[in-house]
Amino acid sequence: MKFSKKCRYGLRALIDLAVNSENDHIVLGSIAKRNGISPQYLEQVFASLRRAGIAKGIKGSQGGYRLNADPKEITAAMIVEALDGSYRIEDEEILDDSHGYGIGASIQELVIDRINDQMDQLLQEITLDDLRKRYLDHREYSQDMYYI
Repeated sequence: MKFSKKCRYGLRALIDLAVNSENDHIVLGSIAKRNGISPQYLEQVFASLRRAGIAKGIKGSQGGYRLNADPKEITAAMIVEALDGSYRIEDEEILDDSHGYGIGASIQELVIDRINDQMDQLLQEITLDDLRKRYLDHREYSQDMYYI
């Protein structure tokens, strides 16, 4: 599995949004600037996030974006699916003949199904709030570093 650039940028932007939008809507331009992402590309990312119901946009002078739910309710699985589609490995092609069927079924059951189950479990357990907290921990730690 490989995360697309769209998914990576979307995760970055959502962490930024979770940190900075507690009391206000955030303009995409400010998210783009803080994260070094093209504003035009970020608009495409947020179009997918809006369609998935993860973020909502408000037009006008006081407009911008907010999360559509509490960060504790938004899972990594929801974000990845909104931006990249299904993250599951495609099923093994199982042939009709008895020899090919056994090989394909073995690969499906012992490799593909197990990987997909683990990926599902992991991505369902990680929330946007977990990502936000980890980012804040890293940011706080890096500010405490002193160089001589």
